[in-house]
Amino acid sequence: MADSENVIQVDSQRIDLKNRSLAALLAWLLPGAGHFYQGRHTKGSLYLVCILTTWMLGFALGGGHVVYASWQPGDRRWHYILQAGVGAAALPALIQGNHMRKNTNKGITSKNYEPRWGGFMAPPHRPVIEDNTDEVSAWYATYGAGYEMGTWYTMIAGLLNILVIYDAYAGPLAVPISGRKKKDDDSDDDTDAPEAAATGDSATAGSVTTGETYQEANQ
Repeated sequence: MADSENVIQVDSQRIDLKNRSLAALLAWLLPGAGHFYQGRHTKGSLYLVCILTTWMLGFALGGGHVVYASWQPGDRRWHYILQAGVGAAALPALIQGNHMRKNTNKGITSKNYEPRWGGFMAPPHRPVIEDNTDEVSAWYATYGAGYEMGTWYTMIAGLLNILVIYDAYAGPLAVPISGRKKKDDDSDDDTDAPEAAATGDSATAGSVTTGETYQEANQ
C-alpha cells in the first residue's frame, strides 16, 4: 500500500512518488532514472534524452577535455561542481583527479604519471600557469570556441539535472494548471451571487415592512 505522505494529487491525478530519497538519488546518478522508478516514464524519457544529449554534445565540442576535477593553484576547476550534477557520467573525473593528485608534488606532475583510461576526463598536466603555454592552452588552441562552449553545455546539463532531481523528490507542481480550479471557483461565485441577491432582497423587504409598521404606529 502506498505511503500517503508520498502520494500527491495534481489535476485530479494521484501520483505515487514512492521513496523520495531513493528517487532523487537515482535521478542524480542517471537523468530520468528516478522518474522511471516512480512510473513516470514519459518525463523520465524526456529528461534522459535531453540532458544526456546536451552533455555529450558539450563533451564532444571540447574534445573530451572539458570535464575534469581539479582544485590546484592556477587550475581551480569550479565548473566541475555544476557538471557533477549530471551524476555518474561525471564520476570518472573524480577518479582521474585523485589519481593525478597522488602523482603531483608541489604543483608539478610527476614525469612517470600516466592517466587512466587513455586520459578520459583527466586533468591537465601541472603546473598550469596563466599566460604560459601549458596543456590547457593547447586545448584552447586546438578546439577554439568549442572548448568554451563545451564547458557551458556540460555545466547547463548538470544544472538541468538538479531541477530533475528536485522534481523526482517533490513531484510536479502541486497547483493545477488545467484551469479546473479557476472554473470551479467561478462556478462557486456564480452560485453565491444569487444567494447574495436573495439575501439582499429579503433584507430590503424587511426594511420596507418595518418602515410601514412604524408609520402606521405613528398615525
